[in-house]
Amino acid sequence: MKKSQIAAQLYTLRDYLKTPEDIAQTLKKVKNIGYDAVQVSGMGPIAEAELVKMLDGEGLVCCATHEPGVQIVEEVDKVIDRLQKLNCKYTAYPYPHKVPTTEAEAIELAKQLNASALKMAAAGQVLTYHNHAIEFTKLNNRLMLDIFYEVAVDLQAEIDTFWVQHGGGNPTSWVSKLSGRLPLLHLKEFGIIDNQIKMFHIGGGNLEWASILKAAEDGGTEWFIVEQDRDWIDNDPFKALQLSFDYLTENFVG
Repeated sequence: MKKSQIAAQLYTLRDYLKTPEDIAQTLKKVKNIGYDAVQVSGMGPIAEAELVKMLDGEGLVCCATHEPGVQIVEEVDKVIDRLQKLNCKYTAYPYPHKVPTTEAEAIELAKQLNASALKMAAAGQVLTYHNHAIEFTKLNNRLMLDIFYEVAVDLQAEIDTFWVQHGGGNPTSWVSKLSGRLPLLHLKEFGIIDNQIKMFHIGGGNLEWASILKAAEDGGTEWFIVEQDRDWIDNDPFKALQLSFDYLTENFVG
């Protein structure tokens, strides 16, 4: 893994991204931590051209975005246009806009996602799927996440390590399973405090990062995206991103 492949998921800093002025200040802080790339998400209103100018000014790459699920399925042309304006190749479907409750519903959503993935591919873009724990629900004895990837053959993956673990899966196994199909990987730490599941900065919890990252590198993962949604030390998400970046660069950057 190269330092330039480590990105910050801006959803971590969503409380500091409400206005264009906030966004400019936050991007400067992210760059000062050491990140060279960001995933755009959780941001207040800002024109794409203005955001690109800010990113370029800080020397930050927009490696990916998250876009509303309903828009990806129903208005994918708008997603394609936005990514083109951001000079960005990847986006992720972030969460089921209609949560399937049956196998048939999961298959239908997968078909819709595949249709959008094909349209994006024709524009030189890539649609990935970002999992939470809900996709580890079994529908007719099949994991929802398995249904999505088996039916939507043109859909790629953005595995989230915390939510795989939370759902009862094995992060390394899922990364390996999606080898060659996992351009984006959400690095999110899983641990326990007082018998309660918590998110941690990378290296502060229990996930086996050496095996996860090796499997991702072996499978061609392009972007390693750090995210911590909550449970920050001193309630400071910037500190969380700094601790994660330091751990990764000290232990895994070659």
